[in-house]
Amino acid sequence: MTGPAPRLVTRLALLHTGLFLASGVVLLAVVDLPLLTADHVRPAPGSPPSADVHTSNVPEVLRYSAVALAVLVLLSAVLGWLTAHRALRPLRALTASARAISASNLPGRVPVDASYREFTELAATLDGLTRRLAASFAAQRHFVANASHELRTPVAAQRTLLEVTLADPDATAAVLRAACLQALTLGEEQEHLIGALLTLAHGQRGLDRREPVDLADVARAVVRARAAAELRLHTALASAPVAGDPHLIASLVTNLVDNALRHNVAGGTAEVTTAADRISVGNTGPVIHPQELARLFQPFQRHGTDRTRHTGGHGLGLAIVAAIADAHGATITAHPRPHGGLDITVRFPPAPAAAWEDRPELGTTTA
Repeated sequence: MTGPAPRLVTRLALLHTGLFLASGVVLLAVVDLPLLTADHVRPAPGSPPSADVHTSNVPEVLRYSAVALAVLVLLSAVLGWLTAHRALRPLRALTASARAISASNLPGRVPVDASYREFTELAATLDGLTRRLAASFAAQRHFVANASHELRTPVAAQRTLLEVTLADPDATAAVLRAACLQALTLGEEQEHLIGALLTLAHGQRGLDRREPVDLADVARAVVRARAAAELRLHTALASAPVAGDPHLIASLVTNLVDNALRHNVAGGTAEVTTAADRISVGNTGPVIHPQELARLFQPFQRHGTDRTRHTGGHGLGLAIVAAIADAHGATITAHPRPHGGLDITVRFPPAPAAAWEDRPELGTTTA
């Protein structure tokens, strides 16, 4: 079993020392070699041969070089550790900020010296991450609060209805039946809301698979199911092949059409058009100010200035559309009509042509 890896500051210091040691050896070799001498001194006349004297400065040069190299290596190790420790100071600040990140504690901008360019780029990335997390957590808290309110309202109404009915000793069978029917209606509202929340969560999760889907086929089925609507519903459906999750795309088209029908005026109209890689849905209805558009695509936001006014929906339709479009990489454009109403276009990325080679082109129809 291996021990823990050395810290980065230690590794940098050792690397600095090793490089200095190698450079010092080479430098001393280059400098000392020309200085080495080995002289042979002949003895004086009449001296025996054994009196020859040999002189050399090699031991002295090697001794001084070794001492100098040892001192410099030690000094290099200390300076290398100090330099690495100082250079990694911004990284320690970034590490401390990352450890402090939580849903309830998102640090502000991480201070990093501008001279550390690489670390300033990393700090900017971390700052952007914390801002996105803060926005995500705020949106999540807002969503949970609204969802709790929306779910609590029908539950409270259902309980009140049953308590009042049961507390009436003279309640007839007709009264009990009416109370049960109202309770069923409230239960259906809860069921629809839960289904919408699940669809929204599925759309925000992303895609697991992509299949060929024709927006014209989906729109035609949705319009056929709403043929009994009191409003005039016009269609111009040309083949619009895209790739995505068929169930999510069906939910997107359904919510677009339902939104156009629900938020309308008496005797109004709605139009559904498909072409190429897009679907467009427009309707007559109340006047919508341009600054209100972004709000309408948020969860639990309803048309009009009165955000608590119920019109048969929970304010999740366009939020579901936005989530599904984002999961498919599609773009949404919305334009309010001058005299009231809204035009929404969802454009999908082009579908692979190979999956649609044998797909027959659909003609344009009007309903």
